[in-house]
Amino acid sequence: MQAYDLIVIGSGPAGRRAAVQAAKLKKSVLVVEKGRRVGGVCVHTGTIPSKTLRETVLNLSGWRERGFYGRAHRAKHDITANDLRQRLSITLDHEVEVLEHQFARNNVAWVTGTARFVDAHTIEVANDSGMQYFSAEKIILAVGTAPYRPPHIPFDGEIVLDADEILDLKRLPRSLAVIGGSVIGIEYATIFSALDVKVTVIDPAERVLPFIDKELVDEFVHDMRDRGMTLRFESKLKAVKKMGQDACLIELEDGRQIWSEMILFAAGRKGAIDGLSLEACGLAGDERGRIDVNRETYQTKVPHIYAVGDIIGFPSLASTSMEQGRIAACWAFGANAHAPQEFFPYGIYSVPELSTIGMTEEQVRAKKIPYECGIARFRETSRGHIMGLHSGFMKMIFSLETRRLLGVHIVGEGATELIHIGQAVLNLGGTLDYFVENTFNYPTLAEAYKIAALDAWNRMPRQQPSASAFEEATAALARFATAARAV
Repeated sequence: MQAYDLIVIGSGPAGRRAAVQAAKLKKSVLVVEKGRRVGGVCVHTGTIPSKTLRETVLNLSGWRERGFYGRAHRAKHDITANDLRQRLSITLDHEVEVLEHQFARNNVAWVTGTARFVDAHTIEVANDSGMQYFSAEKIILAVGTAPYRPPHIPFDGEIVLDADEILDLKRLPRSLAVIGGSVIGIEYATIFSALDVKVTVIDPAERVLPFIDKELVDEFVHDMRDRGMTLRFESKLKAVKKMGQDACLIELEDGRQIWSEMILFAAGRKGAIDGLSLEACGLAGDERGRIDVNRETYQTKVPHIYAVGDIIGFPSLASTSMEQGRIAACWAFGANAHAPQEFFPYGIYSVPELSTIGMTEEQVRAKKIPYECGIARFRETSRGHIMGLHSGFMKMIFSLETRRLLGVHIVGEGATELIHIGQAVLNLGGTLDYFVENTFNYPTLAEAYKIAALDAWNRMPRQQPSASAFEEATAALARFATAARAV
């Protein structure tokens, strides 16, 4: 039996970052991946494939040029499922090569196979070579999640699919019903809508994406309906029936019936803990397979075992999972680790994109913070004109008392990139004055920051900020400048 300082089960964003961080601390590390190639769900069925699919669809469909040439514009008229898979294969191969090289140059060992706990320090790995046994002083669980597949849904991998199977389409449907208004469901719904597939979204909630600022979601929903998507909110699923090789019937509890050629079931995911034998190490998952941890150290109730990534629940982002993995590895071996950031950017790669950081307007109201909002619509910017944008906007929220930035919320082209300017200013304690007094490249969509800030400034009380607020803003800007020089 081989012994290591650390065993990481799972090689997704959380697992690989944990492994590399431990290796940089001069620890011996083994990564166990149940798939045939490293990368985890993120590389093979989640983040990278879905975003690659999105980019391929936008390029082949000519979506970004329709603002100029009309909704009938196409870059390629006969788009097939094979067209989508080709770029996907190239991208995934590259991602795996980069990851394998990263492991190799950091002396991280890895093995493919299914891991199972024998005891709290020992695991058994089953693969084509038989059984192998490994032990470690510390263990990090980063096994990710799998699509939730309730037994009453007749999944067949052909016309009734989960969020993993949708990437393996043999043909493009003429109509698609998406059950579940989750982030994944909304992303795929809007991607297929960009291919001019007739899409219906079904969700029991009153609105989709309840953690996003309501004004942003309202704009997003309006855009979806304007494109011809059908949205069935407050609609509970009763039954799903296959009615042949290219037809499905969805029955709702309110008596409505929806016919569709294909169905994507995207109503949640569950922790991929089946087969791990967690009871052998003293752990257990909840009803959705999630593991409870200390949210500062990511330590489970078994002191030498940590859990990171999607398996611990919200926010279930690749970006936050990476930081969780790194922080957990540092805590495991007594290295300095910063506390997780209170505010982090949330990106939704729908069409159009949504991205947000900080407090929503609803949260600011609930905290009774005096505030003002500024809005910049992309169509009002010169860059927006150049790009042919007719929709999308940025919303910024500022405190009236301190002028500090409280939140940034963006819907539209490039939202997931633009958000990082707001992230830097918000986390450094910056104020409205930073945006008003600084110059942004012209023409850019980033100019929306200044437009939105001026919009808020125009409606704010006309008095100078207090000395303490001014000193606070100056100190924040100095920290920002120091950080920039260090980079």
